[in-house]
Amino acid sequence: MYTSREIAAFEAGIKLGALYHQFVGTPVSEDTADSLERAIERSISLQPYVESVSVRIDRGMLRENVFGYSELSGKMIRAEVEVAYEGARLRAVLEYDPEKDYPMMHLV
Repeated sequence: MYTSREIAAFEAGIKLGALYHQFVGTPVSEDTADSLERAIERSISLQPYVESVSVRIDRGMLRENVFGYSELSGKMIRAEVEVAYEGARLRAVLEYDPEKDYPMMHLV
């Protein structure tokens, strides 16, 4: 049997993994970044056991293509999710790790 904390940690990982794979590649611009952050937060907040979600897109990494927008990449995302399951509560973060040159997820 798994502990409540182990289940909460698994659920947090699922939420961040879904966020990453669902939204990477989304067209985004300086004008739409704020609404995209809110849409991602609202989408992830619908999933079971989610208490809160925070998403920030690094505007400094936006590079417009010839059509005037960027594509969201994992490096641009900093997301935090709080999950509660049967008394266990924890936070997990998705953020770019410059040493690994890769967006990583970890428990806080």
